Amino acid sequence: MPLLHRLVVTAALTTAATAGALAPAGATPLPLPLPLDGESADRLVITASQNGEPDDASTFVLSCHPTGGTHPRARAACAQLDSQTVWGRDPFAPVSPDAMCTGQYGGPATARVTGHWAGRPVNAWFDRTNGCEIARWNRFSVVLRTPGS
Repeated sequence: MPLLHRLVVTAALTTAATAGALAPAGATPLPLPLPLDGESADRLVITASQNGEPDDASTFVLSCHPTGGTHPRARAACAQLDSQTVWGRDPFAPVSPDAMCTGQYGGPATARVTGHWAGRPVNAWFDRTNGCEIARWNRFSVVLRTPGS
């Protein structure tokens, strides 16, 4: 066993040394390219309605990194989005069709979020038709701000 352990350690050190020798001295990662439109890559359009009717809907633009747009609470909305963003997981993913949700109804409010977030396109729908959808809505409560809320 000690011989096998020494072989593994030696192989790991050799690989690390080789990788270090191949990288140029003082190399730094390249920055991500800027979006073609010159705006923030993290830019969303939020359309929300308290009663679910298109005529009642309000539309806000939210830009993060840097913060901007027409969203009335842009800084708080960006912070909420950042807190929901985890590498490898879509924060806007819909509720799974297999999810066990309570039969409560949270009202007729609806929202749609489109744009780009964390380098990915976003096209998400929100409503409050059951417990799972209400919980999903609440995770984005500042972002999905409806008039009067």
